[in-house]
Amino acid sequence: MAIQKSVDSSSLAEVIDRILDKGVVIDIWARVSLVGIELLGVDARIVIASVDTWLKYAEAVGLLKSEMEDTAV
Repeated sequence: MAIQKSVDSSSLAEVIDRILDKGVVIDIWARVSLVGIELLGVDARIVIASVDTWLKYAEAVGLLKSEMEDTAV
């Protein structure tokens, strides 16, 4: 099966629309330790998406469950 290259170009608006529709998540986890002592810890999650896309993601992974339970009490 041969690989076909696409020559079609996308405008910046189409690329941004695609990113907001599908979303992009960058998840970083890093630890710097010396002789078993943690010197630096970094946990970061960067989400680039539309609000609707993020709400669907957050509901699917359970991020909104605790907030909804807090408001129900």
